[in-house]
Amino acid sequence: MSTGQLTERGAASPGRPAPGKPGVRRAPRLGSRRMRRAGAFYVFTGPWLLGFLILTAYPLGYALWLSFTNSDGLSSHPRFVGLDNYREVFTDPDTLDSLARTGLFTAITVPLTITAGLFLAVLLNQPIRARGLFRTLLYLPAVVPPVGAALTFKLIFDRDSGSANGLLDMFGVNGVAWLADPYARWVLITLTLWAAGNVMIISLAGLQDIPRELHEAARVDGASQWQSFTRITLPLLSPVLFFQVVTGIIAALQTFAPLLISLDPTPQGVSAVPRSNNLIMINVFTQYFANSRYGYASALLWVLFVFIIAITLVVFRLSKGAVFYSVDPEQEKTRSRTIGGS
Repeated sequence: MSTGQLTERGAASPGRPAPGKPGVRRAPRLGSRRMRRAGAFYVFTGPWLLGFLILTAYPLGYALWLSFTNSDGLSSHPRFVGLDNYREVFTDPDTLDSLARTGLFTAITVPLTITAGLFLAVLLNQPIRARGLFRTLLYLPAVVPPVGAALTFKLIFDRDSGSANGLLDMFGVNGVAWLADPYARWVLITLTLWAAGNVMIISLAGLQDIPRELHEAARVDGASQWQSFTRITLPLLSPVLFFQVVTGIIAALQTFAPLLISLDPTPQGVSAVPRSNNLIMINVFTQYFANSRYGYASALLWVLFVFIIAITLVVFRLSKGAVFYSVDPEQEKTRSRTIGGS
């Protein structure tokens, strides 16, 4: 049998597909892989997209519309006032004071919380006995609901029956009004630091991702523990710390639930909040539910939203040269495009 006959027989055998004609392209089928992937994408993301539109996009748009009106929450036809609410935001002394106090609170709590969490993470990364137990105990406050934690602190620092004043009475010190000025601010800061276990657990995960060989090599070269920490640990941990700075700033600027420790159990309600703890979210709550100024309160929230975005962008800008990634994000993006061929 000749070679040509064998080739023709092999091409026509049922085990091999017949070669297609050159220049002829098959029409895409409905059940193609690309369409199946697109269908799976929309099936799995559909519930989230629906929830985002109903629970996030619509409330944001409605609040933006309210910020240009004098809505009181009851009238079905509020009057359009343009930028009057936003002008009042930047001219109202109480609002400006609450913004300043919120910025001061953020500037104090974010560095302290990150420093405390990193310190605990470094301690619990050492080979000590019952290390797992200590990690669990220090992380427990982070999983306590904020309202429960705030009410617990309120009971502890109550002037008449709180355990803090009970401890002071044992040393002959008269009771202190912890939940009034000037101590209320420091109680709130203490409550924030009490829940530093979340920062600790993230920093601990970052520490365990650092190769031990780097510290061993530094020790062989004669580096001290402090030099090893500042020259190796902190640079390699900088992406984790940067993430905690950004999320910590966003959370601190929106602090509201811990402020429950400042509420007076009298009919005065939010008006009884000490001045040092009258942060921007307390002002928003007062405008909404005490003064029924829905339009002005919505403007306050949008100003806070823009303020958070601006600070976040500034932090990202300042992080260049201070955050060291194992792979440069720009190089990683370029490499992904090259591999994908897109």
